[in-house]
Amino acid sequence: MQSEISEYGSSIVSRESFDGVSVVIPVYNEAECIAKTHAEVEAALRGIPHEVIYVDDGSTDETGGILEGISENSPNAHIVHFRRNFGKSAALGAGFARSRFSTVATMDADLQDDPAEIPRLLNKLFEDDLDLVSGWKKTRKDPMEKRIPSKLFNRTTQFLTGVKLNDFNCGLKVYRREVVEEVTLYGELHRYIPVLAHYRGFRVGEDAVNHRERGGGSSKFGIERYIRGMFDLVSIVFLGIYQRRPLHLFGGVGIGFSSLGIVICAYLSALWVAGYGIGERPLLILGVLLIIVGVQSVSFGLIAELIARTSYAASDPPYSIASERRGEERNETSHRRAPESP
Repeated sequence: MQSEISEYGSSIVSRESFDGVSVVIPVYNEAECIAKTHAEVEAALRGIPHEVIYVDDGSTDETGGILEGISENSPNAHIVHFRRNFGKSAALGAGFARSRFSTVATMDADLQDDPAEIPRLLNKLFEDDLDLVSGWKKTRKDPMEKRIPSKLFNRTTQFLTGVKLNDFNCGLKVYRREVVEEVTLYGELHRYIPVLAHYRGFRVGEDAVNHRERGGGSSKFGIERYIRGMFDLVSIVFLGIYQRRPLHLFGGVGIGFSSLGIVICAYLSALWVAGYGIGERPLLILGVLLIIVGVQSVSFGLIAELIARTSYAASDPPYSIASERRGEERNETSHRRAPESP
C-alpha cells in the first residue's frame, strides 16, 4: 500500500498527527464531469485514508442519480442532497459538519481544480505549520473577461483585509479541523474563508496549483458575483475589526465630522463678530450639518455598542484557543511555608 502513495502522500501518512483527509465537494448541475471528478480524487488519494463528501446543492439535471451510483460503488463517498439550491457557502458548511478526519480539503466539481494537488497542499500545511493553505491559480485557464475582474477583486480584498493572498476564490484549499469548526459560513462568505480564518488568529498560507480547462457544463457564476462579493467584503472587514467595538468606528467618524463642523462654525462666528454677514453663506449650512451628522454617528455607535454588549454572551467568543494545558501537579515552591522565626 505504501508503494502506491506519492512522494507527498507518503510524507503525510507518516505523520503521527495525520489520520486522514475529508474532501468536501459542492456540486450543482455537474452531470457531465462528476464521475470523472470522483475517479481523479480516488486516484490522487490512493493509499491515503480519506472520505469524499459530495453536497448536491439542489441540482436539476442527472447529477443526483450519478452521485447515488458513485455512493453504491465507493465506500469512501458520502452524499448529501439539498432540497433546493442554497448556495456554495451552505454546501461547504454542510460538508464541514459531516467531515470526520483531522484535515479537510475542498475543491470544485468542474475538473478545473486538480485533485492531484491535494497531497502536496497537505504536505505544505504540515511542513510550514499552517492552519489553512489556499490554492493559487497562478496560470488560469479562464477567459480574459473572468481573469481581469478576478485580479481586481483579489487586489482589493488583499488591501482591505491585510491578508496577503493572490487568489481568495480558488476552490482548492486544505484546512486543519479547527478552522472549519470555528469559521461560520452563510450567504456567500465562502470567498472569504482565508480572511475569516485570519481574523480568528489562524495561520494562512498559499501555494500555486495546477488549473485546467473546465471539464463540462457551464459556469454557475456571472459578473454579478463580484458585485455581491464587494458587499460581503465590506461586511467581513467591519465584522472582523469592529464587531466587538462598533463605537470605535462610528465614534471616530462622528468626532471627525463634528470637529470639522465646529471649526467651520467657529470661523463663521469670528466673521460675524467682525461685522460680516454669514446668514446666507452655504458654509454655515455645511458646518451645522457636519455637527448634526457627527452627533448622530456617535449616537449610532453607542446604540451598536449596547447591542454588541448585550449579545456578547450568546455569540461566538472573540478569541481562538490554539492549545491549553492544566498543571496536574501542585507547584510546591509557590505553596512552601516560610520558615518560622527562631
